[in-house]
Amino acid sequence: MQKSESLNLAPDAKSAILIERDTGTILFDKNAHEVLPPASMTKLMTLLLIMEAIDHGDLKKNEMIRVSERAASMGGSQIFLEAGEEMSVDDLLKGIAVASGNDASVAIAERLAGSEEAFVKRMNEKVKELGLKNTKFQNTTGLPSDDHYSTSYDMAMIAKELLKYEDITNYTSIYEDYLRKGKENEFWLVNTNKLVKFYPGVDGLKTGYTNEAKYCLTATAEKNDMRVIAVVMGANTTKERNATISSMLDFAFNQFETQQLFEKDQVVSNLKLIKAEEDNIEIIVPESVSTLHKKGESTEEVTTEMKLKEKFTLPINRGDEVGTLTVKNGNEIISEIPLTVNNDVTQASYFTLLKRTLQEMAKN
Repeated sequence: MQKSESLNLAPDAKSAILIERDTGTILFDKNAHEVLPPASMTKLMTLLLIMEAIDHGDLKKNEMIRVSERAASMGGSQIFLEAGEEMSVDDLLKGIAVASGNDASVAIAERLAGSEEAFVKRMNEKVKELGLKNTKFQNTTGLPSDDHYSTSYDMAMIAKELLKYEDITNYTSIYEDYLRKGKENEFWLVNTNKLVKFYPGVDGLKTGYTNEAKYCLTATAEKNDMRVIAVVMGANTTKERNATISSMLDFAFNQFETQQLFEKDQVVSNLKLIKAEEDNIEIIVPESVSTLHKKGESTEEVTTEMKLKEKFTLPINRGDEVGTLTVKNGNEIISEIPLTVNNDVTQASYFTLLKRTLQEMAKN
């Protein structure tokens, strides 16, 4: 699908991009690969690694984290954590997603990787894993630092990945809330992203501002089952930033629509492996799968094709790729989505193999 070349939906921004989430199709961009400071939009990657850790069971939302001296001393946007204070992962996540808390970001980073530096190493490894070419992080927060940069395209791709964890919008869509409710040091959270309140369907994701970066925002909105991501970098005022994002979202929802083919985690096939302990292995799509078209266009030629690997090595972990789902419109490939297994698949025990052999013999 051709994006519109003639439109300039972001005249006041240094850089901007608009994509549809499920297909990743770019609907509009302006200097999308220009390297710029991302400010607090950096926290999209911090949030991505946190949501991954929760999904893998390495971190629990009700776990209490003790705040270090270093985390408490971060400055900038913060939720005023005290050294030695304990706060739940759930509340720290609110602190990052709603109030852009630098102290909350460092507190969880230290819990997951031992130090902020070690966590930043993981952030940059994830950048490579996602195939992004123009992003490098020096911290978890987006506080000004030499050689800390990204692009609106890369930010959109990090947001696309983060939105696989649908829970994230439960946090990023909060307009106001309280931490330490009823205590002397109660803290009122108000979302730095005002569009959550003023643009229907906006439920995230992350604002940013420093003197150098100017006003930045990675926003996401959902309407009629279509989710889009819009990024603006380097706007001069919050008003310009929000107006630009709004006009990009208007364009997306007025011109395009999606058709969902599979929901996230939907079972698309089953697999039997003789040497696996599990009798019936469910194959799923790990993210929502849709087609995108201009309003009024026919979708009759859309087809899907599934191809599984020919050989499997056990064990297979939940999330490991076992094949590919290809979505086509006629002969044109629209998207390719990795297929994964719903649960861990382990090597069969001697007794399971024996039982299967006896069952086969009984059939004969």
